[in-house]
Formats: sequence, structure tokens, C-alpha cells
Amino acid sequence: MSGLRTSRTRLAAAAATAVLAALSLTACNDGTGAHDEGAASTTSTSPSSGATSSGTVSNSTGTTGSTGTTGSTGTTGSTGGKSTSGSTTGAKSAGGTSASKASGTPVTCEGSNTKTVAAPLTRPVNHMLLTVTNTGSRTCFLYGYPAVRFTGAQAVPPVIKDSQPQAVVTLEPGQSGYAAISLSATDGSSEGGHTAKSLAVYFSPRSMSGSVGAAAHPPLPAKGVYVDDSIKVTYWQQEMGDATNW
Repeated sequence: MSGLRTSRTRLAAAAATAVLAALSLTACNDGTGAHDEGAASTTSTSPSSGATSSGTVSNSTGTTGSTGTTGSTGTTGSTGGKSTSGSTTGAKSAGGTSASKASGTPVTCEGSNTKTVAAPLTRPVNHMLLTVTNTGSRTCFLYGYPAVRFTGAQAVPPVIKDSQPQAVVTLEPGQSGYAAISLSATDGSSEGGHTAKSLAVYFSPRSMSGSVGAAAHPPLPAKGVYVDDSIKVTYWQQEMGDATNW
């Protein structure tokens, strides 16, 4: 009896094991448990993939939009900046041109387009300074040296050759040029001394032959100026100091 019970117990255990095995196999084959787990896994993965994909698309769109906007703005800004810069430069250029009073072709300086002033100098002694100012609307050139003639003079005085400048004196409207006149010897050694009451200044043409235009007649001091045969003049100078050095 004991052996029979043991045998039945073993058979029952074996049968139970077989039933459990069959049930397990059936569960795997119907796809319910395993499929559900797989679906859950897929669902978990899919949103992750979807997020990545969506993120990529979003980033791409954002980058494209940002680049497009920045590029457009940058280009517009750059173009606008250049345009503004060009306009400013043009305005400055126009301002520079309008600031210049000169117009037309340059001419020769002479009595009708200049004003001449004659003033005695204390240093050097026995000297007079001629100042010629351009009163016209065009640039004018002071060629050579002034041909001066005081009252009672027999000839035009010679020029101090060493005073010749390196370039022709050019006067814009309103600018002045200068020349000095050595009136008489400081030691009184020269002859022909006399007091002059009037002065005429003639201007040279480019050819330096004869005179051009009208002469200037600057007034002299009421007492006149003393001149003698040693009288001489400098070339026209651009700067006053270059005239009074002789």
C-alpha cells in the first residue's frame, strides 16, 4: 500500500508538471504575455524615438529659421550700413566742395581781382610790405615779382634773385600773397633819394613779359616814403615771413 501511494504521488506530480509545461507553452504560443511585454517595450521605445525625431526636426526647423532670419537681417543691416556710409561720404565730399569759394578756371592776379595794401615795416628798416588779397571768385596766380613805380622813379626796380620761391604763388579767394620792397640804403650811401607820395603796382603775366590787367594803386602814408637808387623788390611769396626775410 505504501508503495502504491508513493507511485500515485509521483504520477500526480509528474502529471502536474506536464500540465504546467503545457500551459506555459500555450501562453507563449498565443502571443498574449510575450506580445504584451513586447508592445509595452515598443511603446516605451517609440515615444523615445519619436521625441528624438521630433526634437531633430524641431532643432532643424529652429536652426533654419534662426539662420534664415539672422542671414536676412544681417544682409539687410550690412547693405543698409554701406548705403548710409556712402551717403555720408557723399555729403562730406559735397560739403568739402561747397566750402571752397573758388569757381571756374584759375586766372592771373592783377589789379581788378585783388586788393593791394602797402605798409612800411619797422624791421627790416627802410622796408615796405605789399599784401595782395584775392577778392575774386576764382583762384589766381601771382607770377614773378611786383613791378613797382613810385613818384619820380625813372625805372622799375630790380628783383632780389635769391628770393625766388620754388612754386608760383597761388591765391584762393580771400587768400593773400606778399612781397617786400627795400626802399633805401640804411647807411644813406645811395644817390637819388627823394620822398614819394604815390605808388603803382603792376602784375606780371605767366610769360613774365610786360604787365597784365589793371595796376594797383595802394595809398602811402601821408608823409610819403623815402626811396633812393638802391631800391629793389622780392618775388611774390606765399608766406609773409618769406617776404620779410630779405
